[in-house]
Amino acid sequence: MNRLNLMTALALTLPAMAMAGTVESRIEKTVAPVIGAPVEAINKSPYAGLYEVVTPRGIAYTDKEGKFLIFGATVVDVQSRKNLSEQRLNELGAFKFADLPLADAVKTVYGDGSRVLVTIEDPNCGYCKRLDGELAKVKNVTIYTLLYPILAEDSLKKSQAVWCAPNRSQAWTDHMINGKALPEKVDCDTPIERNVALARKLRVMGTPALLFPSGERVPGAISAEQIETKLAARK
Repeated sequence: MNRLNLMTALALTLPAMAMAGTVESRIEKTVAPVIGAPVEAINKSPYAGLYEVVTPRGIAYTDKEGKFLIFGATVVDVQSRKNLSEQRLNELGAFKFADLPLADAVKTVYGDGSRVLVTIEDPNCGYCKRLDGELAKVKNVTIYTLLYPILAEDSLKKSQAVWCAPNRSQAWTDHMINGKALPEKVDCDTPIERNVALARKLRVMGTPALLFPSGERVPGAISAEQIETKLAARK
């Protein structure tokens, strides 16, 4: 490329780069205060010229001027019926099962425990209690539950009580499945802060969430039959 062509290319490229930076900074300035959370990334989405705004609270969408905001909505591909919002969150929160900190989880074993999955749960979560009832029906599985107290004021205290109990698994299942009260005494170090940081990194916006060795994640309570199908899948 000769000098003239190079200068022409730069003249065309630099304004575009400057405009991109201006768009992103303008969006961040106008949108962040409304969301009430820091903006982690801004990307142009494939949806009708909208921009994707990634925050710890989820994904929002806005125009290039930041004049309107779509937050908490679900984007669905009409033709395929795919939940594109959920798919995008899964991409942003992709994980390697082998890297999950199982030592920071409550370990519950059913049968020979030969199969493994991870759940992220809050002790005040009704759907988590429904899920735990279904998990108890699954044979030969080890469940690692990461305590994620986000739903109520006493969720943290309850999570601490579970972790500090002499038998964590028994305390957890007694509370979640049998409705028993948790021990009052809480006096030990817990991994709960690390769990909260991990859940946010994985873009877990609610409980329960299930993480499978295949790399698949599932939000919400599902049946024992569905869990069996997921456990049988291979990445």
